[in-house]
Amino acid sequence: MRYIKKMLSAVCSAVLSCTLAWGSAVMPVQAELAISAPSVILMEASTGRVVYESCSTERRSPASITKIMTLLLTFEQLDAGKIKLEDQVVVSEYASSMGGSQVFLAQGEVQTLDTMIKCIAVASGNDASVAVAEHIAGSEAAFVGMMNAKAKELGMEDTHFEDCCGLSDSDEHYTSARDVAIMSRELTTKYPDIFHYTQIWMEDIIHETRQGTTNFTLNSTNKLLKQYQWATGLKTGSTSKAKYCLAATASRDGVDLIAVVMGAPDHKVRFQDAATLLNFGFSVCDIYVDENTDALAALAVEGGVDEEVPVRYKGEFRYLDVDDNDLSQIQKVIELPDRVRAPVEEGAEAGRVRYLLNGAEIGSVPILYGGDVDKAFYKDYLKKIWGRYLLQDGSL
Repeated sequence: MRYIKKMLSAVCSAVLSCTLAWGSAVMPVQAELAISAPSVILMEASTGRVVYESCSTERRSPASITKIMTLLLTFEQLDAGKIKLEDQVVVSEYASSMGGSQVFLAQGEVQTLDTMIKCIAVASGNDASVAVAEHIAGSEAAFVGMMNAKAKELGMEDTHFEDCCGLSDSDEHYTSARDVAIMSRELTTKYPDIFHYTQIWMEDIIHETRQGTTNFTLNSTNKLLKQYQWATGLKTGSTSKAKYCLAATASRDGVDLIAVVMGAPDHKVRFQDAATLLNFGFSVCDIYVDENTDALAALAVEGGVDEEVPVRYKGEFRYLDVDDNDLSQIQKVIELPDRVRAPVEEGAEAGRVRYLLNGAEIGSVPILYGGDVDKAFYKDYLKKIWGRYLLQDGSL
């Protein structure tokens, strides 16, 4: 069990507007921040709590932060074992024809998926994004279908994708700061290996084509990696329609933040706004974590083939405080019955552990049965009696 406290000062000047309740109706912190971009949001990643937002559901062109969803689907496919980092990705004529930010892949060129992810995450390669999309789904169109299905699954209500890289200037290619935060959280919390790529500042790859072998240097488009001490990623984007966008991640003392900036007037402002949001977050966020690794006593079972059943926590508990409470005063209350009646199903809820702060519940975690216990019948009781008899007889 641990809690972390941060005490930093926040930059304050502009009036918060367009605020919106999030998820469980927990309101963002009311604050005044010097933000120039028209649409922003700040989220704590492990809890999903929105700390600050302004016009965060406004639909806007996302440019290359579209690639966050491309990376999310790529890591999902890796996790499912459907693709491997060692896969040889062949660049199609279509993929090599992508304009905008690119790593100049040639038609027929082959790169490992690992290298392609670097090209996407570090240099924002549109050509690499399309090549990976084709490798996974057979075509960019099929991959975009997967992107939109995933957006719907995640509850991204203000999002629709038309391509996998963000080149589209169609009015039907849009998302919101809120939805970018949602997919960024999904990517970074479920697949933290993404940070192995997004923290790369500069790295060489090798182009091997019919024209010969050449080196190409990938340069990160995320200047926060050099400008902000705790930056870990994630993705930039810019077009004339989207202006300047950024999904920035940072980690300090166990607090992981996601700051999304959309529609900033220039590239410097997007980084300044992100840093302002992150500084504010680290100044007010205090996180409590109970990993729930303590052992729980087994429960007695009535009428079962077994006389007791193990129980376990479903998982850890996290609570984000932004009100300067003393988190050492959090109380942990375990609620379990003295005994249960069979049958008992593994994974079913046996009870809960509740957490109280200043007398009010701030959250809970289910406690689950750790095994099955079938209901005992006549023959089972006979077996128990016979087993006890043999045990007593053997001890004589």
